[in-house]
Amino acid sequence: MADDVAPVLEARGISKRFPGVLALDDVSLALRPGQAHALVGENGAGKSTLIKVFTGVYRPDGGELRYRGGPAAFGTPMEAQRAGISTIYQEVNLVPMMSVARNLLLGREPRGRFGVIDAAAMYDEAARVLAGYGVETDVRRPLRALGVGAQQMVALARAVSVDARVVIMDEPTSSLEPREVETLFGVIGRLRDSGIAVLYVSHRLDELYRVCDQVTILRDGRLAHTGPLAGLGRLDLISLMLGRDLNEVRSHGLTSFSRERHAEAARQPGDAGRAPARGPVVEARGLTRRHVLDGVDVSVRPGEVVGLGGLLGAGRTETAKAIVGALPLDGGQVLVAGAPLRAGSTSAAIRAGVSLLPEDRKAEGIIPTLSVRENIALAALPALGRAGVVSEAKIDRVVEIFMRRLRIKAASPHQLVCELSGGNQQKVLLARWLAVRPKVLLLDEPTRGIDVGAKAEVQALIDELAGEGLGVLLISSDLEELVEGADRILVLREGAVVGELAGDEVTEERIMATIAEQADG
Repeated sequence: MADDVAPVLEARGISKRFPGVLALDDVSLALRPGQAHALVGENGAGKSTLIKVFTGVYRPDGGELRYRGGPAAFGTPMEAQRAGISTIYQEVNLVPMMSVARNLLLGREPRGRFGVIDAAAMYDEAARVLAGYGVETDVRRPLRALGVGAQQMVALARAVSVDARVVIMDEPTSSLEPREVETLFGVIGRLRDSGIAVLYVSHRLDELYRVCDQVTILRDGRLAHTGPLAGLGRLDLISLMLGRDLNEVRSHGLTSFSRERHAEAARQPGDAGRAPARGPVVEARGLTRRHVLDGVDVSVRPGEVVGLGGLLGAGRTETAKAIVGALPLDGGQVLVAGAPLRAGSTSAAIRAGVSLLPEDRKAEGIIPTLSVRENIALAALPALGRAGVVSEAKIDRVVEIFMRRLRIKAASPHQLVCELSGGNQQKVLLARWLAVRPKVLLLDEPTRGIDVGAKAEVQALIDELAGEGLGVLLISSDLEELVEGADRILVLREGAVVGELAGDEVTEERIMATIAEQADG
């Protein structure tokens, strides 16, 4: 579709203010029929705010929103959806207790005589629609019975099936398996062929180059670049996002893990050849849970970053949850500094110095109705007072220290954490667990769904913490991150450890080969 085709949805000089923050400053973006348009930028760059302006969540303070050639002002997301603007969010925003079919066809259920829902027709229609998205399931089941990836595909199918002219996708692949990602890309191709405009938000740059025609880059609420994606190299894109010199990006690589720390670790004698010769700070022996974990052994030494590799569903998250007592076990034992940890007790794990940053920061991490200050101080409250009386001064001091150290961007410590960008929410969670002075930190996908800049800061922090003697267990689906960040890697498959890589073996190719060798066997 040529660039001279009139936009179907357009932002012209949009500005949006919040208390103490100019979230959007004179931002323009045009979505044209039959094009997939990438929207990228660091967390806090203004992407989410712009999407909410498009979809009626926010009214702009300046500029103009135009839709199908005329001025537009959507008062609610429902108004935008009825006009033909559908949105698929990173977190599935459906009704978990309701059936799959009702979620898919909610408000559009087939009806029979007297306006009564025709259940049989609804189930047949839902099954037919979902089959086109690779979802084969009993559509009468509650949505919550499906995996997160399948739920995301239901949300996608619902958004596309409402006669949309614009489909906005916010990190749509964050919970999808490779097969489901391919299905999604096929859907995007069909949308483009049908003349539908797609706004695609993702931090996975490979995806952008595969499916998008145009790109708009935001930085600090301003427009940094807009134009065709094909002529913009990956490093140029990252440079524009970060506002960094391209030569600096090239010289420092695409992650911010320290080569010097790994070189130092490699010079230290130890069982793995790279780790310091000290006893494990945490050791898991024979962790077993039926159909989930099969005799998993993991150990982490002070100052060591141990990576867990493997495909989704391999047991990585379950291993981390088992270590902190959040997953009931049929067998196995966890020791901290050589002492057995009480099974099934997350509070005992925290007191012993083992903390987990969960994969799903929305559902298992932040408390959205509390402030940044309250979220950071939450786990450390018992240590910040006497006889049950908490010292407000101590809380303020701890919060100030970690907001400064982690460079958390917020209007004030009293701002609601839900108003922060995803990257800053992740830093708040890190601050919460660092405030309890852990001996070992379990990080489950710590950079998933956050921008390049926040990702770099988190990666640098992991190195810094390991350099200070903290043990780190790193789970990441990003092989580049896992290889550059970990001193050694345990590869899991179907709940079992199938290989351990150290030294020169720590490569992307070796991880994939270890998985493939086990799969072939």
